[in-house]
Amino acid sequence: MWNSRNWIGGEWITPSAGTCAVNNPSCVQEQVGVLHLSDASQVIQAEEAARSALASWSRLTGAARAEHLYRLAGSLESNAEEVVRLACLEMGKPIAEMRGEVMRGVHLLRYYAAEGVRAVGAVIPSSERDVLQYTKKVPLGVVGVITPWNFPVAIPIWKIAPALICGNTVIWKPAEIASLTATRLVEIFAEAGLPPGVLNLVVGKGSQIGDVLLEKISLDAVSFTGSTATGTRIAQLCAKRNIKYQTEMGGKNAAIVLNDADLEKIVPMVVSGAFRSAGQKCTATSRIIVESGIYDAFASALQRAVAELKLAPALDPSAYLGPVASSSQYGAVTSFVQLARKEAEILAEGPPPATGGEQGYFIRPIVAAGLNVQHPLVREEVFGPVAAVLQASDFDEAVSLCNQSVYGLSASLFTENLSYAHRFLDEAQAGMVRVNQETAGVEYQAPFGGMKLSSSHTREQGQAALDFYTETKTCAIRYV
Repeated sequence: MWNSRNWIGGEWITPSAGTCAVNNPSCVQEQVGVLHLSDASQVIQAEEAARSALASWSRLTGAARAEHLYRLAGSLESNAEEVVRLACLEMGKPIAEMRGEVMRGVHLLRYYAAEGVRAVGAVIPSSERDVLQYTKKVPLGVVGVITPWNFPVAIPIWKIAPALICGNTVIWKPAEIASLTATRLVEIFAEAGLPPGVLNLVVGKGSQIGDVLLEKISLDAVSFTGSTATGTRIAQLCAKRNIKYQTEMGGKNAAIVLNDADLEKIVPMVVSGAFRSAGQKCTATSRIIVESGIYDAFASALQRAVAELKLAPALDPSAYLGPVASSSQYGAVTSFVQLARKEAEILAEGPPPATGGEQGYFIRPIVAAGLNVQHPLVREEVFGPVAAVLQASDFDEAVSLCNQSVYGLSASLFTENLSYAHRFLDEAQAGMVRVNQETAGVEYQAPFGGMKLSSSHTREQGQAALDFYTETKTCAIRYV
């Protein structure tokens, strides 16, 4: 039985503002652990610890901070399988995917560790004689990191690692149904010798401690991933306090299939984009836009592919997709499935869960057709294994349909036409555009983020993350 704890100022604390059972979404009768929930006092304590540690951590050289991150990476790699299994039990991601996610976390730590010795400024010629003028990047200070449950290892690390290498200290509030995994991650980092107060973990419900974190304590920046509604509110609160903020929110990502696409190659990519992680990715393919000349052949190929998907418990190594993560998630996604069955043509549907999956939050993957562009299944983010198919008469209509969304996170085009490929990369209104690749799976060394209501217009990952977690100072000195 696993238990969550807070890690504040280098000490483990079991908060006492309430408890919450965590059950295995693959078998809801199995209790995985207990969350111990925090109140406002722990958030305030975490801010004091982070503020106290900031001076010494920010004064370390980049190379010294890098050594800490390299140790964190090695420790996580050594404990990878334990983290993988815990995350599978807590939020239901299939074990093969979860192994890939944990190794992505290891690689992210090493990637940002290497940034510790990169140049952080530039010399700027002065118009005056005997003046050296240059810029340098300096840390922001204490950063609040608020992370979701769908990537319980990778998303926290791709926020925390660049924040730390830039010299900031961190207060981390994970999603409740990823807090057991978060606790184990921080245990691993503490065992690797991360100094007290540099990273502080506070477990609790957003309704109880979120406002304290965002409104009451002295933060210098906030990085958030989650729903558009919550992200918009966080942006408003941070703007009111002149706190730097970064919000990564929803998506309604489109994959366009043109008449010349090679179905044998592209159907597996479309299916993967839509249904891996049970569709619980902000970059998941939820709209499939198919040129009319290939629609019937594509529909037949898609039906066969979806019918062969294995829906099974997370620890089954052959599971293509597992359960959705929680009771509330099951209810929300099921309402969209019921709407599809009532108002759409079910173009494709996966099989029932494999043996052992009858007692979990399993939802069969479905593809809905026959809908207009105003239908909720075409407009709203489902965040589950539900995709909608639309027909387009030609490339121009396909791109127009792709852009008819309040979101603009990721989009894909499948074609062998180089002219259309380049036009799509220019014309698609999304922060990440890809040709002959699925909408999900952006590499960690590349900037991650969206347009429109998908993002606050900064970028995570890659070099872009270093820009968010620092500010530029312009320096000048005269020789006398």
